Amino acid sequence: MKGITMVRPITDTLRHLEAGCLIDEASELLAELVKAVDATGKTGSLTLTLKLRKATAGALAVTGNVSVKKPAEPAIESLLFATPEGNLMTEDPRQTKLDLKPIAVETKELKQINAA
Repeated sequence: MKGITMVRPITDTLRHLEAGCLIDEASELLAELVKAVDATGKTGSLTLTLKLRKATAGALAVTGNVSVKKPAEPAIESLLFATPEGNLMTEDPRQTKLDLKPIAVETKELKQINAA
């Protein structure tokens, strides 16, 4: 067919950048992003940036960068109680303490009855 030019897939070009390391890095970051989005249910993004500039002898200098924005993990909460002085404690300062003491437990041997 005359007049029709085939454009090469971008993945062919990406494989040439940084000797294939850029596309490998992008693949790894995408896998991490998929896991993070699946775990949190929140949105994330992967950005691939290619910069081109004219170099010498008709060549183009191409640099690539890949970045990922993962969804934030939910923060871990701790329940603490405020004191009148403004401090935080793990136990409620308004709760009265019970003076509990261990008791000695007498153990008896149990009788076994054969159920027939």
